[in-house]
Amino acid sequence: MNGSRQSALTGLVLEVFRLNGRIIASGDALVARIGLTSARWQVLGAVALQAGPAPVVRVADGMGLTRQSVQRTVDALAEEGLIVFRPNPHHQRAKLVALTAKGNALYRSAMRLQKPWATRLAAGIDTGSLQAASSVLRKLRARLEVAEKSGDQP
Repeated sequence: MNGSRQSALTGLVLEVFRLNGRIIASGDALVARIGLTSARWQVLGAVALQAGPAPVVRVADGMGLTRQSVQRTVDALAEEGLIVFRPNPHHQRAKLVALTAKGNALYRSAMRLQKPWATRLAAGIDTGSLQAASSVLRKLRARLEVAEKSGDQP
């Protein structure tokens, strides 16, 4: 990798770290009034976007997080009646998780709050630029996932 590409990637990674922190803080402020945090909202969303009940490890993989961290959040959400555990026909100990009606309603409430927030945040940025940024981030994530699975560094 040439020096300018390496420097550009380093700048991008640092900006992603900063953006992540701001998104979490903004998300916390956005959903606090409905009793959520960004972490809980993220897990509710990841479960909601599954094709059906899924094991925690699949939810965690989809989020790019460890199973253990997602399990702690799932356990807390289950205690609040937002997520339910179901038997897994393929693995006795790895229960499947699904949203309860209450969890689904809370997730939909969060997404109603998110729409005007996203509209304000994206104002003045053209759709093509947002799509290009997503594409680059997706490619970088995919390279890291391949490297992780093979035990190599990219």
